[in-house]
Amino acid sequence: MKNYELSCIITPEISPEEAEAKVHEIASLVKNNKGTVLEQTIPTLKTLAYPIEKKSSGFFGTMEFEMEPENLNEFSTHLSKDEKLIRTMLTVKSKIKKRKEKRTASKLSKIFKTDQKPEEPKDKVELKDKVELKDKVELKDIEQKLDELLKE
Repeated sequence: MKNYELSCIITPEISPEEAEAKVHEIASLVKNNKGTVLEQTIPTLKTLAYPIEKKSSGFFGTMEFEMEPENLNEFSTHLSKDEKLIRTMLTVKSKIKKRKEKRTASKLSKIFKTDQKPEEPKDKVELKDKVELKDKVELKDIEQKLDELLKE
């Protein structure tokens, strides 16, 4: 059995209850063709991007089901004959392949044990030891130096 997804637009000329009944009718059609319904959504009224059969809105619903490929042709002919369905799209759902998990920082921290605090360097040199503080320079001394330089 293959997985399929049916997306359909139902005419807006019917009531929401009738649209929901139409989806249940399609589900029973799937069961009659030896299929099983996996998931279905309640049709909701949507405004269409462009008119289809001179209609600018419609009830949009989706249904996922399993069915043998041999029975699919008969099922799709029943759908195409239904006048209340404006547009249908039947797609094959491929099985989801498991992807490898991407490495994240939390996983890498477990591998490399980065939760620990970094070690302090042993040769830590104090800044005060290297820099010798000079005596304060007075403003008068600065003015004298400037005068000497400018006179030259």
